[in-house]
Amino acid sequence: MQLDTVYSAETPEGIALALRPAGPVARGLAFMIDAALRLALFLLCVLVAALLGAMAPAFGFIAFFAIEWLYPIVFELALAGATPGKRMLGLQVVMDSGLPVTPAASVTRNLLRTADFLPALYAFGLAAMLLRQDFKRLGDLAAGTLVVHTQPPALHAGVPDAPPLAPRRPLSPREQTAVVSWASRSSTLTRERFAELAELAHDVLPADAAADAEGGHSGALLGVAQWLLGRRREPAP
Repeated sequence: MQLDTVYSAETPEGIALALRPAGPVARGLAFMIDAALRLALFLLCVLVAALLGAMAPAFGFIAFFAIEWLYPIVFELALAGATPGKRMLGLQVVMDSGLPVTPAASVTRNLLRTADFLPALYAFGLAAMLLRQDFKRLGDLAAGTLVVHTQPPALHAGVPDAPPLAPRRPLSPREQTAVVSWASRSSTLTRERFAELAELAHDVLPADAAADAEGGHSGALLGVAQWLLGRRREPAP
C-alpha cells in the first residue's frame, strides 16, 4: 500500500473534503512551541503568587492546572481550532468529518494525553502516529479527531492555454461562469470526463470549430473560455 498524505472526509451535507494529516515532526514542533509558552505563563504566575503570601500555594496549583489542562482546550475551541503552536505551524484540530472540533472531543483528546505520554516522552502517542496513515495518537482515536495542515482553499486552477475563439452566440453571465469554471477544473478531472462535459456546451462553439484528436470539442471550448476571460487573437501583420 502506498503512503498517501491525503485524508478523504465527507460532511453530513455530502460535501467531499480532502485533508492533509499532520505528521509527528510538525506536531512535535508545535508541541515544543506550546510548551515554551506554557512555561512562560507558569513563571509569570509564580511571580504573581510571590505577592500573595499565604495564598501562593493555592494560586500556584490552580494556575498549573489551568495552564496544563485548560490551555489546549480553550484554544482548540476558539475560531482557529488550534493552540498558538499549531497555528504557527499551520495546523488545526478537526473532527474526522472535517468539521470543527466539538467541546467533548477536545476534552477527551486532551485528557488522554496522559495515556499518550506513557511510558515516557509520549512514547505511546508517537508509536500510534507512526503506525497509522492519518497520524492519530491515542487521544485522537478516542475522540474521533484529526490534526491537519491548513491551507487556503483552491477550488480551481488556472485555465489552460488555447487559441481564443468567440462563441457562436452571446452567453448569459451564468453560461460564461459555467464555461470558465469548467476550463479551470482541467487539472482535477479525467480527460474523458473533461471532454464529456465539453460536449454539453457544443451549441456555444463556433460553427467551424475543429474537433480534437479524440473527436471531442474540449480544445475549442477552452478557446471560448480564453475569449470570455478577455483574451483576443492578435491581428495578423
